[in-house]
Amino acid sequence: MTTSRQLEIPFTDGRSGSGPATWGQRAIWDVVNRLAPADRPRYNIGTATPLDPGLPLPVVLDALEHLLHLHDSLHTRLLPTPDGTGLRQTVDPTGRLTVHVRDHPADADRAALTAAGAELHRELADRAFDCGTEWPVRVGLVVADGLVRHISLVLSHTAVDGTGMGLLVRDLTELALGADPAAIRADRAPQQPLEEAAFQTSERGLKRDANARTHTLRKLRTAPARLFPPTGTADSAAGTGARFPNAVLSSPALLRAVDTVAAAHRTGSSAVLLAATAAMTARLAGRSDAVLQVVVNNRFLSGLTDAVSVIAGDALLHLTDVDVDGDFGEAVRRTHAASIAAYRHAYYDRRLLDAEVERLTADGVPLADRSCVFNDTRDLLPSGLAAPDQAVPDAGADGGTTLSWPVDFDPRPGLTYALDALRTPTALQLAMTADPAVLPRPAMERFLRGIEALVLTEERTLRA
Repeated sequence: MTTSRQLEIPFTDGRSGSGPATWGQRAIWDVVNRLAPADRPRYNIGTATPLDPGLPLPVVLDALEHLLHLHDSLHTRLLPTPDGTGLRQTVDPTGRLTVHVRDHPADADRAALTAAGAELHRELADRAFDCGTEWPVRVGLVVADGLVRHISLVLSHTAVDGTGMGLLVRDLTELALGADPAAIRADRAPQQPLEEAAFQTSERGLKRDANARTHTLRKLRTAPARLFPPTGTADSAAGTGARFPNAVLSSPALLRAVDTVAAAHRTGSSAVLLAATAAMTARLAGRSDAVLQVVVNNRFLSGLTDAVSVIAGDALLHLTDVDVDGDFGEAVRRTHAASIAAYRHAYYDRRLLDAEVERLTADGVPLADRSCVFNDTRDLLPSGLAAPDQAVPDAGADGGTTLSWPVDFDPRPGLTYALDALRTPTALQLAMTADPAVLPRPAMERFLRGIEALVLTEERTLRA
């Protein structure tokens, strides 16, 4: 028999304070609050994993309490200023974290526990957060015979980005396995959101913001205003309400190949995927350049390496003279150099940039096409408390690649495509959502298989 209950973790003697919201908090707050209430839960960030053989319930609860003391973002509320023009963060020094528990019989099998964990995770993830009245974190545990056999974490995107969630899982893992909280705090000294906001409002922070926005605006003025040619009577399906297909290419061979190519050309593996994405963008658009809006985690900035908060920003990457049939290794090296320069300018106040873009648009200034989005999420979530990843098999010449169409999404105005790179234990996945009026399903398949072919062909050349 399965039962449900709620436990409360008392939280006392935490850090406290209030101040302006960070750029990241405000950017996500604005995005989420422009959505209809029913759509807001899709911006929640969550992760769930089975625990085998499991951990004692008191150990997990104790680790969660220490996690609250380690990261202020978990007990921070966001409230608009009285005039509605600003946003402030309030860090609560005391409170209680509710933990949702599903108890199962001691003899419950693994499949039943995993299914129960997935169901609990959906329940927690499918509700929007009220960040003014509740803490931005929910926890779900599936327990059998006193052991936690499945754990679910769901956070508001105003509290963490993808990288922040990965860091949170890492810290929770170490705490649950017996690490000293004081040692973690001393070793990493994660910057808290109030500290980040203090930097952003300082002279140095304001100068960095101005420089980044100036760089981005310069790129916006010089990059092409349109990548893909008009498609007929309607340039986009969004205006008609047509849903946007989602395609997922899963490639075991690509998981290995991106690292091989990156090592050979002394770049990061993200540069390999970016180069292939740019090449396919140029090829399908019939152009010699590509403009990509790249999501950047910004953890390379001083003090933010271990910050569990929302820091990610967008970098505008404009690659010129893209030779779609040329030396891919050279394209990887060029992309690597260009992306580093773009990443340096991905930390800015989005509200101010958006206001400047609106003014230029109203004045009739043509600005770059920002409708192609790339997000490398492969390293955001560590294996955490789950079992280690399996070894990647040698899948042969075709890599055992599969292409699926799991879901259609509501239309996203202003989007040509969004491409996410993900890692599974046995494959690298490319998940693409696209405007069907610009990139219909056959073009999406050509795009994804083209990325794979570019990388695998380069790997074979290097091995020859």
